[in-house]
Amino acid sequence: MERNHTMMQFFEWHVEPDGTHWNRLKQLAPILKEKYIDSVWIPPVTKGLSKDDNGYGAYDLYDLGEFDQKGTVRTKYGTKEELLEALQACRELGIGVYVDVVMNHKAGADETELFSVIEVNPLDRTEEISEPFTIEGWTKFTFPGRGNRYSHFTWSFEHFNGTDYDAKSGRTGVFRILGDYKDWNKNVDHEFGNYDYLMFANIDYNHPDVRKEMIRWGKWLADTLQCNGFRLDAIKHIHYDFIHEFTKEMLKHCGENFYLVGEFWKSDLTVCQEFLSQTDYQIDIFDVQLHFHFYSASKAGRQFDLRTIFDQTIVQAHPLHAVTFVDNHDSQPNEALESWVEDWFKPIAYALILLRKDGYPCVFYGDYFGIGGPEPIPSIQNKIDPLLYARFHKAYGDQRDYFDHPNIIGWVRHGTGEFPDSGCAVVLSNGDHGEKRMFVGEHRRGEVWIDLTNNRPERILIEENGFATFPVNGRSVSVWAHKGV
Repeated sequence: MERNHTMMQFFEWHVEPDGTHWNRLKQLAPILKEKYIDSVWIPPVTKGLSKDDNGYGAYDLYDLGEFDQKGTVRTKYGTKEELLEALQACRELGIGVYVDVVMNHKAGADETELFSVIEVNPLDRTEEISEPFTIEGWTKFTFPGRGNRYSHFTWSFEHFNGTDYDAKSGRTGVFRILGDYKDWNKNVDHEFGNYDYLMFANIDYNHPDVRKEMIRWGKWLADTLQCNGFRLDAIKHIHYDFIHEFTKEMLKHCGENFYLVGEFWKSDLTVCQEFLSQTDYQIDIFDVQLHFHFYSASKAGRQFDLRTIFDQTIVQAHPLHAVTFVDNHDSQPNEALESWVEDWFKPIAYALILLRKDGYPCVFYGDYFGIGGPEPIPSIQNKIDPLLYARFHKAYGDQRDYFDHPNIIGWVRHGTGEFPDSGCAVVLSNGDHGEKRMFVGEHRRGEVWIDLTNNRPERILIEENGFATFPVNGRSVSVWAHKGV
């Protein structure tokens, strides 16, 4: 039996664009290991629109901070050499690295081209609102700073199916590019009629040369970095057939232990299940519905029924394919998908992802190290650390739930012989102070248990019958365990 695994999203939106982030990862890797983090999801490593670009304005996927392009050699996060050193530091400590890959679009083209388009309704991309006309679009990518190093492939309008800017008229819109066999990819999310188009120059995965090049690039990236997996960005906008093909090819090339997790930002369980089915369950996805439950619960306070916290979630329906998280770079304040879980509920939410048997939990850098930018948010590391400790040392064995009250719920992990002294009792409240009487096992009789969070000072004696009554503060969480390791 292995120890529990925990991932950290090692960035937030306002990480300083000073090129020091890869060095930061190298320096912090030993500390992450000490805190029981054994994998990190790092931001896009490829050259973006500028040295300040977070990596999601993808320009050259073969430039990892090596070539003088877009006014910089380094990316926002550092140089290729610094990246490789950081990954080596993680490898030496046994920390897995999952690289964020952006395959939906390209940005910052080197030249414009003239081509025919039809403008569509942004709110229903299946509705044409113009006759065919010619625009001047930023769609030609020649990568003059890199030349043909690593790849001879250059991009032009035929490799895209949509764009949003006409340089000739200076007008923005959603423009579908015309050509033989060219249309929106059909097997994508159906929001706005068809959500193939998201931003910039939208990659056309109906084009066989595009599919071939992107799979070749994925293999090159994995080989170059010797990473442990990929986080696939914005996959609800990418042809699901291609995601399936890409996943199969990566697993074939890198081995079945190469880890793939997708950002499929949908809270509808049925839609998520359809996607997982189409990819043969070879990819995990982030549990967006659970995140929104946390967000709603933090806003509603005691009005939220905690017994329903896992209803219609990926982790409940497909526990082996769920990456659970509290917040991320998109949900943080002032960002595109803002849905920030309020501070009082954060420790409760982290207990719900870190101390239960199902799901692969991901701790957010912004919660652990704080958020920068114009509206800083302080770290809650002191609240998360006890939960990471409990996950690594205590949260093992059979799980029994006590989801029997709308405002106070709990569960017990009964421990396992492989990890002596494992086992814990978790109680949380979104209302008043309370308690939960729970069974931890007759073999625990006479043990003294303490609250690892230090939220409660009591020492609880386990009764002869293996039961004990475990208290919790209002709007709080307590993690009770034997005081030994």
